[in-house]
Amino acid sequence: MPRNAGWWALLMPAFLLLTVFYVAPILQVLSISFTEPELGFGNYERILTNRSVQRTLMTTGRIAGITTVLALLLGYAVAYSVTMASERARRWWILCVLVPLWISVLVRAFAWVTLLRRQGLINDALMGAGVIQEPLELVWNEFGIIVGMVHYMVPYAVLPMLSTMREIDPRLMTAARGMGASRWVVFSRVFLPLSLPGVVAAAVLVFIFSLGFYVTPAILGGGKTLMVAEWISVQILDLIRWGFGTMMATVLVVTILVTLGGFSRVVNMRKLFGGGG
Repeated sequence: MPRNAGWWALLMPAFLLLTVFYVAPILQVLSISFTEPELGFGNYERILTNRSVQRTLMTTGRIAGITTVLALLLGYAVAYSVTMASERARRWWILCVLVPLWISVLVRAFAWVTLLRRQGLINDALMGAGVIQEPLELVWNEFGIIVGMVHYMVPYAVLPMLSTMREIDPRLMTAARGMGASRWVVFSRVFLPLSLPGVVAAAVLVFIFSLGFYVTPAILGGGKTLMVAEWISVQILDLIRWGFGTMMATVLVVTILVTLGGFSRVVNMRKLFGGGG
């Protein structure tokens, strides 16, 4: 038998599982997008002619981009604080980062509704302090979606950046300080460039998750701000327009693959996500 036959035998169950439960449905979705309601590119032509499709794509891209930037800024601050903390404090920091991942996304979304609604804690606190006279519209719009998505995505931004920062040799910063560099120069000229691979990995992860996110935008958007995933759900489950819905699903998958392909041309994605090399 070939030398690698044993490895292939171990990989085959996972390969068959992915083929049956992932690749095959994706191919079926692609097929439906070209055949329903009639054979051709009619569904894809609507990307150029249908205002609803264009608005949904623009909204999704805008929210995903803003979410990625905010999650990276907040996540970088957290990852940096964890890296510079003592060993005992670091364990507590990591626990605080991981705990939100164990809480249901539904629970977190409804918690933000409680906080942001017109009679919620935030509006009540601001009105009680005299800062505002009328409740602010903080939920069931883009603002509410971004708040909920950033809250959900920050841990996913922290973990890749923290992994990269932990590999930076602290003696490099000590040497820079010994040569007279200020704290800002040490950070901007030494630490930040060395941590950029983790930032890129976090950006890819958060952006891709944000493009296809469903639960939080559906709850905090209140049906007024549709992102791609919710739009697909409406087309297939409510309007029974399979061809239209699968077309958008195909566009979403292609966008994700193009994003990964674009980043792979700039950085070594295999090394970035721990694949060695």
